Amino acid sequence: QVQLVESGGGSVQAGGSLRVSCVASRLTWSMSWFRQAPGKEREGVAVVFTGGGSTMYADSVKGRFTLSQDKAKNTLYLQMNSLKPEDTAMYYCAARDHFGGVWYHTTEYPYWGQGTQVTVSS
Repeated sequence: QVQLVESGGGSVQAGGSLRVSCVASRLTWSMSWFRQAPGKEREGVAVVFTGGGSTMYADSVKGRFTLSQDKAKNTLYLQMNSLKPEDTAMYYCAARDHFGGVWYHTTEYPYWGQGTQVTVSS
């Protein structure tokens, strides 16, 4: 079992920045951030493969969002810059132990946090 607790969401104007955090009871092979806007499907935002630290991002956030990890604290951070109104969503941390699969598929993840709301106003 893995417990995940997100924090750091809030409201910001377009062009601003926010950092959300995810504290895990332990790190897993890969850990991701997803988001879900009202009426839309949950989508993958970014993933880190914790062993080597490599990351991947959705095209919509490349160059604006940065995912990092602090292994000593079992914590993930998602630094979000140049925020846009379309970034408004509930942001979820997710974790999985198994290798392979497609990182942005929600079905790959058995462990989820409760989410933290990010609202970007124009």
